[in-house]
This record gives sequence, structure tokens and C-alpha cells, in this order.
Amino acid sequence: MELPLAALLLLSVVGKTTFVRFEIETSRARLLLKWLIVVGLTLGLHRVVGNASVAVPLLSGGAGALFHVIWCRRHGIHPIDATPRDRYYELRGWTKGNEWAPIDSPSA
Repeated sequence: MELPLAALLLLSVVGKTTFVRFEIETSRARLLLKWLIVVGLTLGLHRVVGNASVAVPLLSGGAGALFHVIWCRRHGIHPIDATPRDRYYELRGWTKGNEWAPIDSPSA
């Protein structure tokens, strides 16, 4: 069970660190559901196929990254920097604002 958990941890840390700027306004419920599906499939398959279940987070992360790069390039967005930010927000249907503001910032 250690290998699948290590793969999930690695995917989580690398994925969130690299792609956080692309998920600024994504709902917490959607992000949580995504992780519950990946973790559930990985750990559920571990009982059936053993350590081969590591393929689930690695392949899904790889497929997601590939789709991300293709989508960004097609729309003129830098796939790592998420720039130009205004264009990216427009494509996602998000509001413009301070994307690095604290989540629980006090109202002025």
C-alpha cells in the first residue's frame, strides 16, 4: 500500500504546486471530487491489481497535463505561467481580480 500512497502524495504535491494558478476560481467541491475519484480508484484497484494501481494517478496526471498544455497552446496561454492572465480568465469564465488574495481575507 505504500507505493500507491507515495504516488498519490507525489502527484498531489507536484500537481498542486505546478498548476495552482490554473485552478484559482475552481470550486472546492469540484477539486475535492476530483481527488476523491483519483484516490478512490487508486486505493480500490490496489486490492485487485496491487502496485499496478499506481498507474491510475500517474496516467491520469500525465493525461491531464498533456490536455492542459494542448488546450493552453491552442488558446494562446502560456502552459506554466497562465499568461496572459486576462485571456485565461475570459476563457474559463472567471471574474478578474487578485488571484493571489488570501481565501479568507477580511472585507474592506
